[in-house]
Amino acid sequence: MSQLSFFQFPYLSDNYGVLIHDAESGDTACVDAGDADAALTALAEHGWTLTHLFITHHHADHTGGLEALKAATGCHVIGPAPESVPIAGLDQRVNDGDELQFAGHTVQVMHTPGHTLDMINYYLPEQGVLFAGDTLFTLGCGKLFEGTADVMWNSLNTLMALPPETVVYCSHEYTLENGAFAIQVDPNNQNLIDRLRNAEALREKNQPTVPSTIAEELLTNPFFRAADPAIRQHLNMITASDLDVFTELRKRRG
Repeated sequence: MSQLSFFQFPYLSDNYGVLIHDAESGDTACVDAGDADAALTALAEHGWTLTHLFITHHHADHTGGLEALKAATGCHVIGPAPESVPIAGLDQRVNDGDELQFAGHTVQVMHTPGHTLDMINYYLPEQGVLFAGDTLFTLGCGKLFEGTADVMWNSLNTLMALPPETVVYCSHEYTLENGAFAIQVDPNNQNLIDRLRNAEALREKNQPTVPSTIAEELLTNPFFRAADPAIRQHLNMITASDLDVFTELRKRRG
């Protein structure tokens, strides 16, 4: 089986898109389409032709360039079957547990509502890569625009169960902002302190802090760490349920 290449590119103020390329077939997918020009520029830089477009959810910074990108390339557009706000231009709708084939590689669909009700993530088990949309961020998680805390907590638990070495591409450069909150509720976490120092150095050089791994998030992301005694002590929630601790963390994060 041929190897896949991954190329992350920035767009708008703090978004990331990712191109997935199979050299053997020439097939190329793009994750989300908030800015058609940015995606077309990234494709041209590599000499790749877009064949597939994977949409995670309906927000405009993920779909605003969908129709222009489809018109320019004729790509096959895949997006969520669970619907909160209709997404124009989808050719195929997928739901939790569905499996896609991209250039002979398996792509598993995970419905992870919370940020929105239609949020889906794309997981490539053979490559150990997750495209998390706005469900999981580096050191954070998505705001609860449509879902409730318990819905998001269930979604995060699904992601926490992935292999720790799974590489996580999220859709925004939020690490320093999320880290400023994380260190408030988990101030003595040396893994977090070290990660923030590294993130600050990367951003000073205008380098991305994305992707991360599930393992890194388990060690440093407070929204993955509701069971951690130090965080519970800090919140004065020693005997609370994990859901209650998560709910309090999400409330404090704003």
